Amino acid sequence: MSNSPSLTESIRPGADPHVAERARLGEIDESVRLPVLVFTIAALFWLMVGTLFGLLASFKFHNYEFFADAAWLSMGRIRTAHLNTVIYGWSTCAGIAVALWLMCRLSRTRMRHANILIVAAIFWNVGLTVGIYGILAGDMTSIEWLEIPGYATPLLFIAYACIGLWAIITFRFRTNSHVYVSQWYILAALLWFPWLYGTAQIMLIFEPVRGTVQSLVNWWFAHNVLGLWFTPLGLAAVYYFIPKVLGKPIHSYYLSILAFWTLALFYNWAGVHHLIGGPVPAWVISAGVVASVMMVIPVLITALNHHVTMVGSFGMLKWSPVLRFSVFAAMSYTAVSLQGSMMALRSVNEITSFTHFTVGHSHWGMYAWFTMAMFGALYYIMPRLLKREWPSATLIRVHFWAVALGVGTYIVALTIAGWIQGLYMTDPSRVDSFGDITSFTLPWLVVRSISGVMILIGHVAFVINVALILAAKPAKESAPTLFSETSDDLGKEAARS
Repeated sequence: MSNSPSLTESIRPGADPHVAERARLGEIDESVRLPVLVFTIAALFWLMVGTLFGLLASFKFHNYEFFADAAWLSMGRIRTAHLNTVIYGWSTCAGIAVALWLMCRLSRTRMRHANILIVAAIFWNVGLTVGIYGILAGDMTSIEWLEIPGYATPLLFIAYACIGLWAIITFRFRTNSHVYVSQWYILAALLWFPWLYGTAQIMLIFEPVRGTVQSLVNWWFAHNVLGLWFTPLGLAAVYYFIPKVLGKPIHSYYLSILAFWTLALFYNWAGVHHLIGGPVPAWVISAGVVASVMMVIPVLITALNHHVTMVGSFGMLKWSPVLRFSVFAAMSYTAVSLQGSMMALRSVNEITSFTHFTVGHSHWGMYAWFTMAMFGALYYIMPRLLKREWPSATLIRVHFWAVALGVGTYIVALTIAGWIQGLYMTDPSRVDSFGDITSFTLPWLVVRSISGVMILIGHVAFVINVALILAAKPAKESAPTLFSETSDDLGKEAARS
């Protein structure tokens, strides 16, 4: 670190404390700029690659001859590459970028040992690149969400160890004694992920367990990656940015703590409801069903907290893109979580299993909930890191409406198609043959591809806007996202995150 005085040290005694606080926040943003930008740019690269992979896979569902002669673009490989690119590329890199910024901001401390994070970013993205290449080459495992070949995972472990080490150091040197709710979620996510990923790798890849236990471990991991890794990161962002933009505290700090602990208590068991009807001990399935239904508690508590915080301020959705994306994400979290609890009921699971219904549900969670939360967070963070405004408000609007309508169409189409598909499969008297069921789903799969094109348009608009702001294009006079750190913001900081 430089020996020259910092901005806050150079402010004369007796100066406006809010000026000093703004200078302090500026110092923090400057210290985190490079690592956050590295992870953000990597996330956007994987977002575009994953989107293209997803579109190719989607087209193949209703046009089997599409790139049929290219082995590396076969359905099994391209869809698996899409899944891992989006999960470990876009979602993880974006989540880490947002977590880094939030942790330093809430800890009120400059980033220490930023080089650790640069090394982590390099190892993570090299490891992921090797893994995706291995998948496209056909050298993958057969375990869902863990298809990356074993020779790439050590690089991912090294990267994550660096990130975890940095988080502990930053939290240790925080300058305020209060621990915000957003920090609870970030720290929990950073501790839960290596536990989930490490356990799954050991029990399924390096020293595989036998028999039914494999399926239990697989769904324990696959379900908890969303619930105990991405969901805490998304909730940390939403709990911070909604009150921040509104300039008022979250409705109840204590409700948010209750929601945190009930999420930690119940979600760990929820994944096994995907094995209803399988050769699994009945008591395990029953425990999973109960835990899934009990997830209604943290979900409704969180929904209440966010909704009451927004009461009287919904008009701000018209002009704040950060708020627009964040509220869309928060509403999606409530809806998809309640849908997940419903899908854990045996009578419903019997119909929805092995159908497009579950695909729509997973995209509701990973995209409409988590990805939209990350978009909202990045719209707030980027101008403060780069000290310039977003160049185009029009591109922001195109981004929001394209992805919102695209993912909404996607979810509705696959939910309807999947439910009817499930009814047909559970009651063969409804159709003459299985081929009739496949024919029924084809128009809905075309709608799925159309929605994918809409999402691609939104992603292109976002990437163009990011490229423009990185290139320091002049900003317009009307500022769509960059708000000053007002005295009201600073006075209520302790209650809003």
